[in-house]
Amino acid sequence: MMDEAPGEPARRLFLALWPQEAERNALADATFEAVRAGGGRPVPARNLHVTLIFLGSVPERRIQDVASVARRVAAAFPSSAAPLLLTFDHIEYWRKPQVLCALADGQAAQVHALAEALTKEAAGAGLNPDLKTSQWVGDLTIVEFQPHVTLARKVKRRIAQTPIPPVTWSCGDFALIQSQTLPTGSVYTVLERYPLS
Repeated sequence: MMDEAPGEPARRLFLALWPQEAERNALADATFEAVRAGGGRPVPARNLHVTLIFLGSVPERRIQDVASVARRVAAAFPSSAAPLLLTFDHIEYWRKPQVLCALADGQAAQVHALAEALTKEAAGAGLNPDLKTSQWVGDLTIVEFQPHVTLARKVKRRIAQTPIPPVTWSCGDFALIQSQTLPTGSVYTVLERYPLS
């Protein structure tokens, strides 16, 4: 838990690969039938992303610390690895969190290295990143990060691993995202982008 004083203004934040609208829409189109078959609550195409680290509730006074961490990691990222190319070619049902996810091949090792660097730097700055978003693979709990896009939540009907038409995301940066839960659903706002050098 971050050192948040009672009543202190805070925002729910995470760092993520946040692709272009056309890439999000392409993945939503490729997975539409499978998501519908699984039931549950579909994630709107505008919200599709790959979470790198989830920071939870961050006091307003610490948001610049988050931005500083993100800038340092982005500046140190090897330029030869950018842009990150992830090709989503199948979906899986993860039982314990009850989600349907699109899984990627491609530069998963570079995405893993980016998430690891962000986690290390954030922890070093006292930001306490939450690793839960990266600990579920299928029915197993693991520590390894696996790039994925959550397509639907509260999915109670088990779905076998399903191939989808490949969709490639090309990410030359990552973003700081604010998450707000409204009666109409989650609203994500891009606060800042960090180009991968």
